[in-house]
Amino acid sequence: MFEDYIYLDNASMTRLDERVFEKMKPYFFDTYAIPTSESGYSMGVEAKEVLEKSRENIAKILGAESSEFIFTSGFTESSNIALKGVVGALKRKGSHIILSKIEDYSVLNTAKALEKEGFKVTYLDVDNTGRVDPEVLKDCITSKTILVSIQHANQEIGTIQNIKAIGELCQEKEVIFHTDATHSFKRIPLDVKKIPVDLITMSAHTIHGPSGIGGLYIRKGTPLKKWMDGGFQEFNRRAGLENIPGAVGFAKAAHLVTVEENQALKKMRDHLMDRILSEVPRSILNGHRTNRTPQNVNITFEFVEGESITLHLDMRGFAVSTGSACFSRSLDPSHVILGIGGDHERAHGSVRFTLSRFTTMDDVNRAADAVASVVENLRKISPLG
Repeated sequence: MFEDYIYLDNASMTRLDERVFEKMKPYFFDTYAIPTSESGYSMGVEAKEVLEKSRENIAKILGAESSEFIFTSGFTESSNIALKGVVGALKRKGSHIILSKIEDYSVLNTAKALEKEGFKVTYLDVDNTGRVDPEVLKDCITSKTILVSIQHANQEIGTIQNIKAIGELCQEKEVIFHTDATHSFKRIPLDVKKIPVDLITMSAHTIHGPSGIGGLYIRKGTPLKKWMDGGFQEFNRRAGLENIPGAVGFAKAAHLVTVEENQALKKMRDHLMDRILSEVPRSILNGHRTNRTPQNVNITFEFVEGESITLHLDMRGFAVSTGSACFSRSLDPSHVILGIGGDHERAHGSVRFTLSRFTTMDDVNRAADAVASVVENLRKISPLG
């Protein structure tokens, strides 16, 4: 049905790589026991070994020890464990949390839930490219601050934060630092030996791995109260039956992402960006021009609503996304575009294109042609135009 469909919404979900699926298959049909070394039977022992090998492989990418990485069901759970775990462990020390206004909802809504419990949350402004000023952050840290959560890269506009400077500031102030790396893991270098970050959220679904599996890096010694009651899995950090096929798939997916692939994505990203901005009048780039993830392009088209562009592109065989209200359960426009200083019109006219391993330069050129045609046609009938 979708053989000729060009999928450019890879920030939401990526296609599973066949090599990842082949690696996962034996753990659905052959080695399907729970991971155990205590009961003595060999299938459980083998499952335990492959779980720990997968953990080791992902931790190594971060420059971390295996014991510092746990598997979760995805980035939402990881963010909940990180934020709620830290404040649960440190609530006697303080009750102040700091994050940026453009964090993903897994962080924003967790913080809002904590506000209802009495915690004070400061939402930092960002500049017009989406970056946090470390000096502004420094001024907001008080003796009651226990946690700072600033994403590594933004989910909508792709802007990359200076988490090294932020981490060093948090280290100096003795504040726990969490970063959401869901959209940057394996796309942007991240080494915990060089960057003082205490907690990192990540997920497999953005790098051609399976959905329903993610991870959380927890630096040794980081105070973290167990958030979910149950068993003693994942070093007693996260209760619940381990997802062996998912862990295997996550590790394989992470291994398959290469520097060369990211360079190819960046080349296609810049080509798509340059073509649209030069060929479509009154188009505005959202996010930093160069300091952005290699797979992300986000552009606002003046006088046209993003949902109209999305629907017309879908009819032509392209999948893209928009921050417009019609495609959201909320009536609010994109909080990210508003956060970088855009008005409601700019937010409603934004369209996000995100590329993947399976995107080709021909796909990018066809998308650019289609966008130029769709926007021109829509502006002809737009009362705004």
